[in-house]
Amino acid sequence: MWRRSVKMKIVICGSMAFSKEIIEAKENLEKLGNSCVVPAGVENYASDKFNVENKWEKIEFDVIRKYFEEIKNSDVVLIVNKDKNGIKNYLGGNSLIEMAFAHVLNKKIFLLNPIPILNYSDEIEAMKSIIINNNFENIR
Repeated sequence: MWRRSVKMKIVICGSMAFSKEIIEAKENLEKLGNSCVVPAGVENYASDKFNVENKWEKIEFDVIRKYFEEIKNSDVVLIVNKDKNGIKNYLGGNSLIEMAFAHVLNKKIFLLNPIPILNYSDEIEAMKSIIINNNFENIR
């Protein structure tokens, strides 16, 4: 029987406003033979069961620390950055933190789209993010 070997373990990060795009990225990357980790509860946001992130859940379930562990055990990180709140290719606070974790751990960081124009664009650029322009085959 033919088996596809896993190429990489990829942790996908992004705003829950992009939950459908995060799931779509996971599906596309898995078709290419990769293993993917997505944020807990992303399916609930994608199905519109939830629409606002809850800081108390993040605290109670220690979400930030648990995702750090996933990043630590991954090969690369993909940030799904799309348009939000009038900002082209938005990248928010959680994604910036996750990028910083990956950077400190010497992981490759990929951005789905170009770097947004924000107060912290220089920090994003300094982490040497690789822009894939929505082409998942560019993750290597």
